[in-house]
Amino acid sequence: MVNKEKLHQRFMRDPLDRRLGNLASTLAKISSNARNSETPNTVSDLLDEAKRLIEWTAADAESEIAAELVQTQRLITLWQKIWSTVYKDKTQRILLATQAKEWSDKVLQNSGLL
Repeated sequence: MVNKEKLHQRFMRDPLDRRLGNLASTLAKISSNARNSETPNTVSDLLDEAKRLIEWTAADAESEIAAELVQTQRLITLWQKIWSTVYKDKTQRILLATQAKEWSDKVLQNSGLL
C-alpha cells in the first residue's frame, strides 16, 4: 500500500474536481473487486482508501456534496467493519458492489468532469 502521507500530499495537489474523480475511481474499484474477488483484503484496503479520500475532500466541497460524502464515508465504515465476515456471501458482495457503483456514479456526477 502507498504511504498514506505521500498519497495525501499527491492527492491534495489536484483541484477539487479531479479529487472527486479520483474518489469516484476508487469507489468503482471497490465495486469491481467486491463483485469479483474472493479475498477480503483488496476490498478492505480500497474501503480504507475511500474513507481517507473523502476525509481529505469533503472539507473543500460545497456543503451539500460534503454532506453526501460524509454519509458515504459512514456507510463505507460500516461495510469495512463487517467485510471480513460477509465477503464469502455472494449476495453481500453484490450488494456492496452495487452500492459502491452508485456512490461512484454520484461522486463523478458531482465532480463536474462528465
